[in-house]
Amino acid sequence: MASAPMTKMLGSEAESPASMGSESGSERRVTNGSGKQNGNHSASIRSNSDHGERFEYSGWVYHLGVNSIGHEYCHFRFLFIRGKYVEMYKRDPHENPGLKPIHRGAIGNTLMVEESGRRKVNRGDLYVLRFYNRLDETKKGEIACASAGDARKWMEAFDQAKQQVEYELSRDRSVRNKLNMEDEINLEEHRPRVRRYAHGLKKLIRIGQGPEMLLRKTSDLGSGGRLDAYFDADGGDVVEAYEWKCVRTINGVRIFEDIAHSKSGKGILVKAVGVVDASADTVFEVVLSTERHTRYEWDSLIGDLELVDSINGHYDVVYGTFDPRYLTRWKSKKDFVFSRQWFRGQDGTYTILQFPSVHKKRPSRSGYKRTKINPSTWEISSLSTSSSSKTVRSLVTQTLEINPKGWLKWRNNHCQKFEKTVPYALLSQVAGLKEYVAANPTFTSESPTTVVHTAVSDHSGSFSEFEDAETADEFYDAIAADSSSSSSDDDDSDNEIGVNKVRKIKLKNVSWAIAGLALKKASDLDSSNQLNSKVPPINLDSSQFQGSMRRAKDEADKNCWSSPDGSGFMIRGKTYLKDSIKVKGGEPLFTLIAVDWFKVEDCVTNVALHPKSIVQSEAGKKLPFILVINLEVPARPNYSLVMYFAADRPINKSSLLGKFVDGTDMFRDSRFKLIPSIIQGYWMVKRAVGTKACLLGKAVTCKYLRQDNFLEIDVDIGSSSVARSVVGLVLGYVTSIVVDLAIVIEAKEEAELPEFVLGTVRLNRFQLDSAVALKV
Repeated sequence: MASAPMTKMLGSEAESPASMGSESGSERRVTNGSGKQNGNHSASIRSNSDHGERFEYSGWVYHLGVNSIGHEYCHFRFLFIRGKYVEMYKRDPHENPGLKPIHRGAIGNTLMVEESGRRKVNRGDLYVLRFYNRLDETKKGEIACASAGDARKWMEAFDQAKQQVEYELSRDRSVRNKLNMEDEINLEEHRPRVRRYAHGLKKLIRIGQGPEMLLRKTSDLGSGGRLDAYFDADGGDVVEAYEWKCVRTINGVRIFEDIAHSKSGKGILVKAVGVVDASADTVFEVVLSTERHTRYEWDSLIGDLELVDSINGHYDVVYGTFDPRYLTRWKSKKDFVFSRQWFRGQDGTYTILQFPSVHKKRPSRSGYKRTKINPSTWEISSLSTSSSSKTVRSLVTQTLEINPKGWLKWRNNHCQKFEKTVPYALLSQVAGLKEYVAANPTFTSESPTTVVHTAVSDHSGSFSEFEDAETADEFYDAIAADSSSSSSDDDDSDNEIGVNKVRKIKLKNVSWAIAGLALKKASDLDSSNQLNSKVPPINLDSSQFQGSMRRAKDEADKNCWSSPDGSGFMIRGKTYLKDSIKVKGGEPLFTLIAVDWFKVEDCVTNVALHPKSIVQSEAGKKLPFILVINLEVPARPNYSLVMYFAADRPINKSSLLGKFVDGTDMFRDSRFKLIPSIIQGYWMVKRAVGTKACLLGKAVTCKYLRQDNFLEIDVDIGSSSVARSVVGLVLGYVTSIVVDLAIVIEAKEEAELPEFVLGTVRLNRFQLDSAVALKV
């Protein structure tokens, strides 16, 4: 596509993402020694060792919304995030100097950004991000990206900006007052919804490709690297009961069997594991695609797929057929219907759940025999590579449950009949995917996210200079808009070249520096000294506290709770920042004294203030400290699972726990971690819930109430479509599930390590109808 017509196209207000071609490729605009730029795509990094580093992100996105007369729109917009500010343009400001943004604002601590999943817009599939204010959800907006990888990178960019806000708040209290004084944007008007940061650029990263790639709906899915994101090196944060044994290697793919449960008499769990030379984002999009010609190249079983229904951005139903000529045990043609649920974890791992299903739009078909596809899951995670390597790889695992009869014969005697079955064809998908990606160099091409190192001169402004920009209104629920729209780019004119040594900082390091800055001054912090050791502990008599859910009598008891030790959970060890090694948790610091299981019409908060709450009882008022966790469960009716954790001594104010209890909501959001573990239950539920720790404040909306001797955390699970979907699946099997939960405050500084388990709860096969009505 020529550059001239493309520039003209940028002014259009209703371009469609469905105009897709098979061509791909990306050009790169690089900042050279003179500060000039070349090509179509840019990303530069400028670092100033005197004042730390700031990041600037930019790229093309779609702005989705409804205008004043009720018509939906999908507009091209160029998004800029600089420091803690956001700008949105109709054209690329790099190519149009002096262009004013149509939106600008400062990111506040109430901004929430959620992946809304995949959505069909004007006949094309886009990956949508939703913005909303956790204190006022009427303030919301949406942007969309052409690929899952770009959506992930924008999520990381916003997380980086929120960390920047926390950093500045911890340095200067006046920043908080400035943010609080800013007016909110009028979201009722026809305005775009995308993001921007402000001045003070130290590191520039270009996300995604140009508008011509958005129009083509790029078949070049291989967007490669991430924004130097860092993830823990291990696979999970709980001690799993699975015992996987490699029983075959087929076409470079290992086939495993779960021998720990192979003698249970039920179905056997098997999995295929392979390394694919493409990013996790790329593999995810290939697996999820229903495009026939693409699937024909790697999927020998379900190449013919048709989308039947899209429930939401993370859930759909598909219909497929396969020809028995390739599976000769059958003589008639087969068809099937199955549902797919998918989500991306905070560690970047994609999970896809596939269940056999039925749908009224696809009844039995003449000439075809309806069959069921084995329940299966895909797990796709990025593999770490050296910072100098341009190679991207991902670990792809497909797990399914099969009948033990044919499997055991094949495993022991290599029976060829099993190789003509649906389970074998499913296990072969990983091998097909691996070879398909290897045969297409576009999948392993360098990412359009380009990073170029330069240096800034000594005349570069400090962070504080950029905090003085006037602000007028908020950008979506949490972003305060800067009224001086024409001057924000003028401060970035410092293009003189310095001789400072260029440093490349990983997101994990920035996270440590920002979220932990307030703790750096307390050099005497000790994670084993979270409670005041100068005060003698009291005797916690749990018999004084009675919640609506009873305590378990033994392990076989049902509809009850208990509190296991922390040895089933993996937490960060003393040397984690150096070697990423985790260790088994110890005894919980807090004692679980009671659990309430309420049913309510609308989700409730501030449960601790209820007159009949345990916190308001005479015994509760005498406790040194109570942590109240209120998990708001979306259902019909809604439920609240309320857990009360008590300390036997007052909190040490200078400890990490003290900083969490009395800190800001942003700090709490960045540290409040929940580790789930399904001890007993259906294996698909285990895969859906996972074993990785989750920073709840970044995944869902959390509200905090600090009063008297307690801190209450209200966790709105329904605020996230992904969390809502997973909880809906869990509730369907809740009577047969034993689940453990651990509460941890994430340690990000060496002085805070090792981590400690704050509290644990085990929920044993509880009944939904046992919930007690709570009158508000």
